[in-house]
Amino acid sequence: MSNVSASRFRAAESLLDRTLAAATQDPQTVTAEGRPVRRLVEGVAIRDIPTHADERGTLFEVYDARWNWHPAPLVSAHCFTIRPGFVKGWVLHETHDDRSIVMAGEVLLALFDPRPDSSTCGTVCEIFLSGERRQLVITPKNVWHAVQNIGGADAMVLDFPSLPYDHERPDKHRLPIDTPLIPYSFGNARGW
Repeated sequence: MSNVSASRFRAAESLLDRTLAAATQDPQTVTAEGRPVRRLVEGVAIRDIPTHADERGTLFEVYDARWNWHPAPLVSAHCFTIRPGFVKGWVLHETHDDRSIVMAGEVLLALFDPRPDSSTCGTVCEIFLSGERRQLVITPKNVWHAVQNIGGADAMVLDFPSLPYDHERPDKHRLPIDTPLIPYSFGNARGW
């Protein structure tokens, strides 16, 4: 190897060493089987909802009491949409759990656990959900949560709260999306 080639080799090696020294290595996010390794907020549960396809289209079950997935009966359902780049939240329910599924679009469900007796008190958890891979998610009462549309089209979410909506005294408490009380940022997203 000539002196010029050796010098270039050392420079390239040095550049590689310098860039690797400044880089961060990605942490593990899934197992070899594709299951997420993230730590969920205590009480959060996720159930995969398989989509069955044939030449006519698709079908998927949204909820079946025989799954024994949540102890409260199905008592109410509502659907909401979120426009691209917007956030709905932070909200907290004192008396009921949310049981939600993303029907269309892509969202980020951010959760913050303020419950003093919870093993995950102070924890922030992100769950990415999509209409392409539907999952039923339980958000426990007394956990702050917000939903951000991270896709390019309206997202649609179907929710089955564990108690019916009380129109006279709604079980919904709000904080602004940029509150300093929750250690999380939605960047430039808009909403309330």
